[in-house]
Amino acid sequence: MMWKKPSITRAVLVCSLFVFAVFLADCQAKKVYEANWRSLKQHQTPQWLKDGKFGIYTHWGPYCVPAFGGNATWYSHNMYFNKNSEAYKHQVKTYGPLEKFGYKDFIPMFKAEKFDADEWAKLFKKAGAKFAGPVAEHHDGFAMWDTKYSKWNAANMGPKRDVVGELEKAIKGQGMKFVTAFHHAENWWFFPVWDKRYDCGDPKYSGLYGPIHKEGELPSKEYLDEWYGKIIEVIDKYEPDLIWYDFALGQMKENLRKEFMAYYYNKAEELGKGVVVTYKDHDFPPGTGVRDLELGKMADLTYYNWITDSSVDDQGAWGYVKTAGYKSVNELVDNLVDRVSKNGFLLLNVGPKSDGTIPEEARKRLLGMGKWLDVNGESIYGTTAWMYYGEGPTKMKRGGGFTEEARKEYTPEDIRFTVKDNVIYATCLGWPEEEVVIESFVENENSIVYPDEIKSVEMLGVDGQLDWEMTDEGLVIQRPPESKKPCEHAFVFKIIRKK
Repeated sequence: MMWKKPSITRAVLVCSLFVFAVFLADCQAKKVYEANWRSLKQHQTPQWLKDGKFGIYTHWGPYCVPAFGGNATWYSHNMYFNKNSEAYKHQVKTYGPLEKFGYKDFIPMFKAEKFDADEWAKLFKKAGAKFAGPVAEHHDGFAMWDTKYSKWNAANMGPKRDVVGELEKAIKGQGMKFVTAFHHAENWWFFPVWDKRYDCGDPKYSGLYGPIHKEGELPSKEYLDEWYGKIIEVIDKYEPDLIWYDFALGQMKENLRKEFMAYYYNKAEELGKGVVVTYKDHDFPPGTGVRDLELGKMADLTYYNWITDSSVDDQGAWGYVKTAGYKSVNELVDNLVDRVSKNGFLLLNVGPKSDGTIPEEARKRLLGMGKWLDVNGESIYGTTAWMYYGEGPTKMKRGGGFTEEARKEYTPEDIRFTVKDNVIYATCLGWPEEEVVIESFVENENSIVYPDEIKSVEMLGVDGQLDWEMTDEGLVIQRPPESKKPCEHAFVFKIIRKK
């Protein structure tokens, strides 16, 4: 068989394909994001968060051993810094003088003998969460993963298990996005490391309590490098979909914050997925991530996405506290609905016990939310905010962080809106009267929904259509009879518009 010289057309084609392949490889090698705010502001909130709305995270560490005080996670700080605090008094009375028993001595007691990552993940999924995960490291300096930066970690001490790693597999295995939360920027200020009377002032424990330094001194380069290195290590090892930051982030060097964000966003591009960074106050410039409001929410509809970190307990205990009470399922559901109607998301905290079990009262609340979402989830997941967030008598005086302190009980007249495709969901935050009037639909020159646009009205969880009419007072809907009440909390009217 004689060899034939390839045609010019074929040679050109082969050459073109080679050049194109090189071009693609070069494009993939290039970083999409640079470590400057102009570049980082190009990042968009991924659709999975916009659709998912609701997530769960956990505060779990050695602070769950004493399980005492108003805020479990600040127990260790208060016991060292304030001899008039309840934490100090409890510590001395229960465990002895601080000179003999310090925070480090809780670590061997933090055994996590009943911890089951798969059980947690299944519970969170059943609660209706679409994203979930642990606090990777709190202010206390104890890392919950197998880190090369410190021996003071859960894989080496206490539980002797890679908690972050186990939860990553379990949570992703349930089809949820994975969250890691970081508070460790505050570690530099959290313990009085300059006080030689206590163990926190001993250099051999500085891997936990933070480097020895003078009071008021700014963080050292070594400290900042470790802060940054731990985050990058978690990104590389566990590939979180959402990274949540606490307040002390703003005290870290700006160039490190930019470098972290560029690294994380570029890593996500390599992996072909969308990721989220949340922050408080002005720790990142607007538009580079999603703003977080601790124990709060916005008073009105916003033009940007935001997220709330709130807790299932009713006092902001965060970690498990033996005497803490819990919010009712009704309050948790109402506040989820209210946040979503205002263009927000919810990250709800649960504080497990030191043995790794979820408190039964917390479990009941989560399952109660899941039960409500089983019936009414279509009014939450995959929806967007409407032109109005809602109507009714219950108003917030101000929005922002820590507004849960003035918690309000909603009424059946309080209605919240979301939309999806040709449907408007109107959720009554209580079982309404037999005749419901939605004033936002009033038939006059200010109307945004015309009478001939409405095809039908239903209530989620109830078979059949409901009677309705548009009047100059609003959209009047005849509620289903009491015997057909579909759930125990908020009730959703599904208003279907003609396409």
